[in-house]
Amino acid sequence: MYRFLLTPRWWGINVFVLLAIPFCLFMGSWQLSRFESRMDDHRALDRAAETGKSQPARPLAGMLPVDKETVGKRVTVSGRYGEQLLVPDRQVDRKSGYYVLTLLRTDSGKALPVVRGWLPGKAGATKAPAVPGGEVSVTGALQASETPGDNGVTARGGLPSGQVGAISTASLVNLVPYDLYDAWVTLDTADPGMTTVPAEAPANTGLDLKAFQNLGYTGEWFVFAGFVVFMWFRLLRREVEAARDAELGLAAGDSGTDADAEAPTPASPVTSGTP
Repeated sequence: MYRFLLTPRWWGINVFVLLAIPFCLFMGSWQLSRFESRMDDHRALDRAAETGKSQPARPLAGMLPVDKETVGKRVTVSGRYGEQLLVPDRQVDRKSGYYVLTLLRTDSGKALPVVRGWLPGKAGATKAPAVPGGEVSVTGALQASETPGDNGVTARGGLPSGQVGAISTASLVNLVPYDLYDAWVTLDTADPGMTTVPAEAPANTGLDLKAFQNLGYTGEWFVFAGFVVFMWFRLLRREVEAARDAELGLAAGDSGTDADAEAPTPASPVTSGTP
C-alpha cells in the first residue's frame, strides 16, 4: 500500500519536506536569538543607566568611540559654546517640544553637540535661551549619533534655518563650520529655564519595534514548519485512501464498466411476416 512512497513524485516531496523543516526551524531559532539579544541589550542598558548616574564622570576622549559599553555613561568636557540649533518634534514626559542643541568647541579643535535642555511648543529662534559665553565645563550622558527614522527621530527635510532633524555628524556637517565628534551629550542638569533631556538607548537595541518584529518572525517560521508537516501527512493520507480504493475496486472508472456490463441489451425489432 505504501509502495507509492518510492515513486519519483514522492521522492521529490520527501526531499522537499526534509529540507524545508530544518530550514524553518533554523530561521525561527535565529530570529528568537535576535530577540533574546535585544532583551539582553535592554537589560544591560538599564543597568548601565542606573550605575552611570552614580559613577564619576570621565573625560570625553577616553569614552570614544560610542558603543554599547560607553553609551549612557557620564562624561565631562570643557570648551566654549558656538553655534546653536533647535531640534524640533521631540517629546519629554509625553509632551511635544524641541531640544536646544549647542556646539561646544573643545581644545582639540573639534566641536561636541550638547543638548542643554528641552522646551515645550514649536521650535522658534525667538524662544531659544541665549548661548552662555566664556569657558564652560559640561557634564552629561554620552549618546550615539542618531539615525533618522529610529527612536522617533524625524526623517523629514526642509526644516527652517537654525533647525536640524537628527543629532548626528551627517546632519550637522553642512550646518556648522566645525569638525565634529561622532557623538553628543545631554546634560545631567539642564540649563536654567529648560527641562533635562533623559539619555536614550542607541538605535537597534532594546525593546523597540524591531525587537517585536523578530519575535513575530520567530512565530511565523515555526508555523511554516508545522504547516509543512501537516501538508505532508495530508498528502500521504490521500494517497493511502486512493490506493485502498483501488484494491477494493472502487477506483474511478470501475463503476462505469460494471454498470455497462449489467445494462440490458435493447430488444431487436420484430418483423411481421407477409400473409
